[in-house]
Amino acid sequence: MKKAIILFNLGGPDSLKNVEPFLFNLFYDPAILNLPKFLRFPLAKLISNRRAPIAKKIYEELGGSSPILKLTQDQSNKLEKTLNETDDQNIYKCFIVMRCWHPRAEQVIDDVKNFNPEEVILLPLYPQFSAATSGSSIKEWNDVCSKNDYKVKTSTICCYPTEPEFIDAHIDEIKNKIKDFDGYKLIFSAHGLPEKNIKRGDPYQWQVEQSVEKIVDKINYENLDWILSYQSRVGPLKWIGPSTEDVIIENSKLGKKIILVPIAFVSEHSETLVELDIEYKELADKNGCVEYVRIPALGVNTHFINALSNLIINKEKNKFNENLFPPKTQCPNNFTKCPCLKNE
Repeated sequence: MKKAIILFNLGGPDSLKNVEPFLFNLFYDPAILNLPKFLRFPLAKLISNRRAPIAKKIYEELGGSSPILKLTQDQSNKLEKTLNETDDQNIYKCFIVMRCWHPRAEQVIDDVKNFNPEEVILLPLYPQFSAATSGSSIKEWNDVCSKNDYKVKTSTICCYPTEPEFIDAHIDEIKNKIKDFDGYKLIFSAHGLPEKNIKRGDPYQWQVEQSVEKIVDKINYENLDWILSYQSRVGPLKWIGPSTEDVIIENSKLGKKIILVPIAFVSEHSETLVELDIEYKELADKNGCVEYVRIPALGVNTHFINALSNLIINKEKNKFNENLFPPKTQCPNNFTKCPCLKNE
């Protein structure tokens, strides 16, 4: 059986001139600005125009473009190879779909049609589900399929915050950098969300907490000093906390050595390579930090690729797992019974 794997990621501008259009696509997404179109369009234009100069400086630090497409392609290639070597009963082909820059769903759907799979499996490269990330990408793909009258058996793997090899991948990357945790503050940093999103039932914060707790339990280091914090706050709304900036300042002043783990990013991009590596390191140094260690994003870590492969191959066995979602929280994708997987 031929199976197409759709890997969702955010995307990033491929040149400085495309920074503003990329930002427009980001803020025009109704999952980001929940407004009617006639209001969302001008507001997205205004925000992207105002933020473009600052964002361009960020991408200048990265050589003028985002590395996320190349890095996602590396993940895609390794996953496709792993799947075809592991499961000789099926033929797998991976396709990348970016939400805010190329390749977009409307571009990729023709390639998927030409492959002519008997099943399509949707797999966000966001381990923890949020309506603003995984939910938005899944919705766009389904909308594009409806628009193109493309009907094929489709399965959705919406999240994997506690998948064992995903947890092992993080531990692997941490222990590759640090053997002895004495004197260190282990800071797990995730992208933040406005508090109102969480109050509406978005499971993202809860799932990030589950990921961190599993990692800490498995590290099993006596008196491990750790904290979960959130980065990249923008706008006037109240966001979930504590903020990574505040945690870095506080622990630098206390004389702690800092280990920073990007717990919700699996690919390097501006928020790891600039925000974590440059801006937050400068903040730590300014406040007296004696050592600052940043753990890499998972990338093509073998455990991580195996985690994705396991999720795909064993998806029929891993139907509903109520432990992936907060108690009394319905599936954010409105799946009929199962918030983790749906077969159509």
